[in-house]
Amino acid sequence: MADEKFSLPSKILLSEYEGNYAKYIDAVYAIFERDFIKHKAKFGTCNVNLKFNPLFQSRAYTFYHMTHKGEVEDERIPDLRRCECMSWARPVIENTETWNLKFWRQERKGKQRICILIENPEDVDYFVVLDIRSSFILLWTAFVAEYKHETKKKLKEYYNWSQEKGEKFFTPDSLVKEIMQELQNKQGSPIA
Repeated sequence: MADEKFSLPSKILLSEYEGNYAKYIDAVYAIFERDFIKHKAKFGTCNVNLKFNPLFQSRAYTFYHMTHKGEVEDERIPDLRRCECMSWARPVIENTETWNLKFWRQERKGKQRICILIENPEDVDYFVVLDIRSSFILLWTAFVAEYKHETKKKLKEYYNWSQEKGEKFFTPDSLVKEIMQELQNKQGSPIA
């Protein structure tokens, strides 16, 4: 758990919109727009960018990933639990170090990612995933663990990564810099 008590915004519930999904998803998007489009979120000192295209229902593609689930990209379905926690994503990203949250490096399909975990706020485990590129960061997705074994699997990944790194301590900035440096070295361009 975090060193400093974390304070997350309230969840946004479909019941607050009398079950009207269209109004609800507009309200969820308004939070996403406020937190990630109108204002840049930061992971450490690094700006967190978004994938806008291809647009999904006239909304940024990252929003689709943060509010829908499924393995097949064009067959993802809305996930109300992800939607409910939309207001948590930015505070989790920006307070990773302050709240002493677990964060670690992942590789998925050749992509370099950082996973951030906030454990048990309001009895759920919430994950935010950042996609690290050679010179920028993309907010990739965020989700709530539906089952305890999901968190267990992610924590095993975290502990394996931590053990592999040994005594090396990472801040958000140092982990991003290490990944970017490796990516740039593969591309043959040094980090600025």
